[in-house]
Amino acid sequence: MRVRSLSEMHVPLHDMERTFQMSTPAGNGVTRRRADAVRNHHLVLEATKALLAEGGAALTVDAISRRAGVGAATVVRIFGSKEALVDAAVAELLEPLIQRGRDALSEPGAEQALRGFLIEAIAFQSAHWVMGERLGGMELPATTAQRAALDRVGLDLIRRARDDGAIRTDIDATVVATLISELTYAIARSASASRALAESYLTVIMDGLRPQRDRPLPAP
Repeated sequence: MRVRSLSEMHVPLHDMERTFQMSTPAGNGVTRRRADAVRNHHLVLEATKALLAEGGAALTVDAISRRAGVGAATVVRIFGSKEALVDAAVAELLEPLIQRGRDALSEPGAEQALRGFLIEAIAFQSAHWVMGERLGGMELPATTAQRAALDRVGLDLIRRARDDGAIRTDIDATVVATLISELTYAIARSASASRALAESYLTVIMDGLRPQRDRPLPAP
């Protein structure tokens, strides 16, 4: 069978162009731009986290963009402002610790679950306490919400340990949470902070919080 030429088929030129455009994978450019946007979003967040952890590093849009390897305009286009970027970075940093606490609530053994969570909380604070010093005066709604979520999960773990008989009930749970939080922060900032120090600290704290009837009698 003979295939007719385009002239014989009487196909107008503009129809030919439209047919060609429809058959061209125009979505490839969009997909590529989206992939670039996701990559840049990740790079900017990681750069911000790194700079927040460095006490002496300048936390500016220019410094963040240089660390991320993107233009300053890209940073602004993605996040709108430095505060919004810092807010997103800190909130993202807190999420795994919050999730760890939520997971601990379903672990067997309320005391060990609380202890394990506190060990990780101390490690997190040891790595990021400098960051907290740099957030003063900023409007950080997502970070504020994440901190509240972290406080809630910590209090839930304390209440569970109380209900399980592992923690004394003559001290209010919120007071216990404040006591643990303040002392944990101090230990995390110690120049000699280590897992061994954190373990020893928690042993002393948990012994002090143990119900009176469970305390061993002093040696004669």
